[in-house]
Amino acid sequence: MDQKAVDLCIYRMNNAEETLDTAKLCIEHKRYKDSINRCYYAAFYAVKAVLALEKVDFKRHKDAVAYFNQRYVAVNVFDREIGKLLGRLKRKRETSDYDDFYIASSEEAAEQYEAAKRIVKSIQQFLLDKGISVF
Repeated sequence: MDQKAVDLCIYRMNNAEETLDTAKLCIEHKRYKDSINRCYYAAFYAVKAVLALEKVDFKRHKDAVAYFNQRYVAVNVFDREIGKLLGRLKRKRETSDYDDFYIASSEEAAEQYEAAKRIVKSIQQFLLDKGISVF
């Protein structure tokens, strides 16, 4: 495996974990919209960590997510639920970030946090199975 690709993968996973921690802090400080944003990005960075191993990158989020779903979810490398959770995280983040007068609830933020945590943990396990430790 290419060491530069592995290093980028590890960097992106560390970023995902840090961003997930930030999402939790946002919930604790009742910054629910910020938490929803951070949850999506934690999952997105984890997805990009997987793509780094293939040396594949995209400028647009939707292209990266679509590629991940096609190459990993559709062929059951990751459970289909991971793809569904990722899609919900993306939609919720867009609503939260761009809709005027959107008010996020603590329940929504907690739900998004659990989804992001599940995605990050699944990808950590995938990487561990490949012999890449990101802890």
